[in-house]
Amino acid sequence: MSAKRELLRDPQRGKIAGVCAGLSDYFNMELWLVRIIFVSAVLLTGGPLFVVAYIAAWFILDKKEPATAQTKSSTKTDDPLEVKFKVWQKGEPPRRALQDLKERLTRVDTRLQDMERHVTSSEFTVSREINKL
Repeated sequence: MSAKRELLRDPQRGKIAGVCAGLSDYFNMELWLVRIIFVSAVLLTGGPLFVVAYIAAWFILDKKEPATAQTKSSTKTDDPLEVKFKVWQKGEPPRRALQDLKERLTRVDTRLQDMERHVTSSEFTVSREINKL
């Protein structure tokens, strides 16, 4: 990976301050798993230590820049699918990824059929001949 990853907190996906969401992004893990690990660490070991570390991370880590609505909608269809191979990884399960891919290809096929129907129609031929004049 050539892109440099930064540890940022993500308040949009977070419940309290987005520290666990930022950690899940940084380590490419599912958010629910990071939360379970944190709560388990608080309950099973020195609770105050992890709570203080969470609060410190809240103040130390920079906020992740919120993505605009336009960027989210365009990247949903343009980005390659991230398929997870292990349960703890972030991404889509292979079955869901294949369903998404099938839906995308169906939409592309429908658009291609519409374009072919338009280009082979008599209206398109007449319009093209008129434009040549």
